[in-house]
Amino acid sequence: MRTIITFLLWVILLVLCWPLALLLLVVWPILWLLSIPFRVMAIAMEALLALVRGILFLPARLLGGRHP
Repeated sequence: MRTIITFLLWVILLVLCWPLALLLLVVWPILWLLSIPFRVMAIAMEALLALVRGILFLPARLLGGRHP
């Protein structure tokens, strides 16, 4: 559904301002490629925070506390 909405918005932009729509068509893959390292870094940070959370809550889990 999101893809269809994105495509329809791009078609509307193509009708209203075709140079901007064509520029967006060229620039979008470049921006997507540039964002890949930030996505990988976000996944690594999320895993690190999950590890720290697991280490901090380990004593409570061993003593039978509820898991948040």
